[in-house]
Amino acid sequence: MATATKDQLLKDPQNSSVRVEIFDQAYNLRGSDPEYILKLAEYVDAKIRAVAEATNTIDTVRLAVLAALNIADEYHLLKKKQEPGTTDYQKRAHLLACALDEVLQEKRKAG
Repeated sequence: MATATKDQLLKDPQNSSVRVEIFDQAYNLRGSDPEYILKLAEYVDAKIRAVAEATNTIDTVRLAVLAALNIADEYHLLKKKQEPGTTDYQKRAHLLACALDEVLQEKRKAG
């Protein structure tokens, strides 16, 4: 579980060092937002533990890579949802906008 002490969170806010634990390994991480770093470490720890429970491997490097692939998959799925024209509403809006443009162009030609 990722952890940090309150003193670590209150140190230099521009470049704080936070001690976190990910899959029973301690890391000292630096950044401008210690609480955010702690939140990320907790997320990564949870992902690695979930992969460890789902697989029979005890190789920590393999677990880390599998967890990283899961996180990358989540990221790309979310990114794809944000791309224009990928949701049904965005596709429909685009089709309706194109149809409206056609109608307006026909009226301009006729009028």
